[in-house]
Amino acid sequence: MTVLYVRAPGALTTIQDAGRPGMGAFGVGRSGAADLPALQAGNRLVGNDPDAAGLEVTAGGLTLVAQSRAIIAVTGADAPVLLGPGGGAPRPVGAYARLVLTTGDTVTVGAPTAGLRSYLAVRGGIEAEPVLGSRAYDSHAGLGPRPLRTGDRITAGRAHRLLPPVEALPRPYRAPGPVPLAVLPGPRADWFTPDARRLLLSQLWTTTATMDRVGVRLTAPRTLERSVAGELPSEGMVTGAVQVPGGGTPVIFLADHPVTGGYPVIAVLTAAAVARAAQLTPGTPVRFVPAR
Repeated sequence: MTVLYVRAPGALTTIQDAGRPGMGAFGVGRSGAADLPALQAGNRLVGNDPDAAGLEVTAGGLTLVAQSRAIIAVTGADAPVLLGPGGGAPRPVGAYARLVLTTGDTVTVGAPTAGLRSYLAVRGGIEAEPVLGSRAYDSHAGLGPRPLRTGDRITAGRAHRLLPPVEALPRPYRAPGPVPLAVLPGPRADWFTPDARRLLLSQLWTTTATMDRVGVRLTAPRTLERSVAGELPSEGMVTGAVQVPGGGTPVIFLADHPVTGGYPVIAVLTAAAVARAAQLTPGTPVRFVPAR
């Protein structure tokens, strides 16, 4: 059995998988990994099912000590990964690559230089008590295993697949300049003036420090003007919804968003754009672009 000891949990490290899809009618959101493609890439490298549970490390700072042999991979944000063999001096190793730990080895996921969330996949998938069919921690609903603490021991299950011949994957390309987020028209786009709909796509937006697993608030010189002044009854929300509260600045909903909301949704991010949005940090310029 693979066992990893948590020497330092970092700012926020949680267990995540693909979440709880299809439970919105019961008031339960999907949750799961905020950047699901990154978790799935790590699982691919270690020979897990794509949706096996791994660790989501927000802003780095995680240090684990192997208490048995372990095969891992770190993906997601551009963050330094340090491997200390047998408690010796740590050395940098590659992300998006398969790593083999022996008893006593330490692995540290440092603070990202780009992006926000790193993912650590362990061969066999992380074991935790499922809640409503998932091991994901939902910060909004308070479901699933709590965030990691110093002294925790993480166990992985039995591997059921052969290791793939591929031992490394290319990192996702991060283009310089504003982060493009592809969007489709939202169900309440007609609640905004034509100028506001054009402004959403033409104006450069900036992420604020108001961000977590629920969503990311943006700011810009001009706000989005509504053409309908009435109140909107609460309606269902999806991951990637671009909701516009009364102040006229958008909020992008991420993995732990509420299942309903009362503000109009002007646009919805594509799945690929949701993964990009999950890696945004405060002060990042963002541009919405029409999905092709």
